[in-house]
Amino acid sequence: MDRESPSDEEEDKQTLIHSHERTSKNMNTTSTFEIGDLQNKVFHSASSIRFNKRYLLAICLLPVVLILYFSIDVGNLFRNVTSTSSDLSNRMREAELRALYMLREQQLGLLHLWNHTTLVHNDNNTVAATARNELEEFTSEILKQIRVNKEIQQALLSSHRVGSNSSEEVFDGNVLGAGSRVGRCRKVDYGSERRAIEWKPKPNKYLFAICVSGQMSNHLICLEKHMFFAALLDRVLVIPSSKVDYLYSRVLDIEHINKCFGRKVVVSFEEFAETKKNHLHIDRFICYVSLPQPCYVDDERIKKLKGLGLSMGKLETAWVDEDIKKPNKKVVGDITAKFSSNDDVLAIGDVFYADVEEKWVMQPGGPLAHSCKTLIEPSKLIMLTAQRFIQTFLGKNFIALHFRRHGFLKFCNAKTPSCFFPIPQAADCITRVAERAAAPVIYLSTDAAASETDLLQSLIVVNGKAVPLVKRPARNIAEKWDALLYRHGIEGDSQVEAMLDKTICAMASAFIGASGSTFTEDILRLRKDWGSASVCDEYLCHDELPNFIADNE
Repeated sequence: MDRESPSDEEEDKQTLIHSHERTSKNMNTTSTFEIGDLQNKVFHSASSIRFNKRYLLAICLLPVVLILYFSIDVGNLFRNVTSTSSDLSNRMREAELRALYMLREQQLGLLHLWNHTTLVHNDNNTVAATARNELEEFTSEILKQIRVNKEIQQALLSSHRVGSNSSEEVFDGNVLGAGSRVGRCRKVDYGSERRAIEWKPKPNKYLFAICVSGQMSNHLICLEKHMFFAALLDRVLVIPSSKVDYLYSRVLDIEHINKCFGRKVVVSFEEFAETKKNHLHIDRFICYVSLPQPCYVDDERIKKLKGLGLSMGKLETAWVDEDIKKPNKKVVGDITAKFSSNDDVLAIGDVFYADVEEKWVMQPGGPLAHSCKTLIEPSKLIMLTAQRFIQTFLGKNFIALHFRRHGFLKFCNAKTPSCFFPIPQAADCITRVAERAAAPVIYLSTDAAASETDLLQSLIVVNGKAVPLVKRPARNIAEKWDALLYRHGIEGDSQVEAMLDKTICAMASAFIGASGSTFTEDILRLRKDWGSASVCDEYLCHDELPNFIADNE
């Protein structure tokens, strides 16, 4: 139940800015899976990806043998059946032709795999660097061919099924076989080495955070970047007041951040106001963003800030050409040179669009040295509620799907390529991930109408069985998984529910996200930091274009 959805066109325009998207470069968009013991037995080193040519040749020749087998005199094999019905004979002929076509497709797929693997191993310098990628591509292609093989068998046997129950008896529906580990999605190992700086703020030096653009997910990204700036400038970060921003204390554990550093690095606005008492003043307001307006702060926001009792001087600009539509890449030296100051209280405006040391900032755990997995994470109440929901409805192995629809049609069609997929095409992409993950259920976080989710549910079928789409149900006093939220009076809060959705998605075995959504990007950040990121994680239909796109207005 995505609560991120913007309510007007301006929201979509802001979110559409390519540069502000928190694009997860570390996200593995190749459909892969873990093969467990097979990897240890067959791939002992990087060079061993080149499996025995004789075995592969045998696999490639198998479809040819089958083609000859079924083309010689297939009628004689089932003469007792076909002799009694010309219709049955025609059905058999059609099934045979379908089978021959699919066998040819399977052969071409295996030959492509063979040629690609051989080319890689002709270059000894690339073997070690590409070993893991080649292994994953190999296993992915093999699974694809197993599915094709299953379709072939279904096509060949379809004309011999008589009666309503016979089709269920021919196949057990398990493509990979009982107990197979091929369909599992292994976790991504990002390694333990990371670049980090210490955050040791000077006493009574503050950076006043201001976040304006978008919904809660955008504001969390803005806060995260403010923390980086505060560390570079040796300042304590002041969390915005709920009178001008979200009530962060309901969704975040502010003290968790301080515990991660072992010192006071962030304070609430109320604590800051108590410290300053009768002198609530922003000593210097240096804007990171200059266009479309300084600090990306409008008159209404300035009015709200002054309503808190804050006074401030004239807004300055660090750069005259820093536009949210075309942000310039910056490094640490640029920040310290422009924003270092002896003033007690500094503000730099909204930095959601700031492009500063992206690779450094995007690494697991972030750019700052601390003792936690991640700094900005859900509150303890939300974490426990998510765990109880998973224990009640989902279990350990489940897929999470962020299926954003509201406002996304126009947003995506303004992009090239579009990211809005017809329901049947989306269902096909989701089904492929469900097959790889071998997960029994899919958790659905969405703002879509029931008409769309009902159709989606009817189309997601793996091995002849529907994969349930599970959404959080309305409150029921007979259910206790959400009792903590109810007891603390925060049930029904849209931001709490949105953070709960993120937390559940971040704990999934595999995650399918919405390209261009900061809600998805925040989930990917949590998965990366918590170590739950999977090789099966991907954006919905990441390697495809929508098969139909409406005209623009």
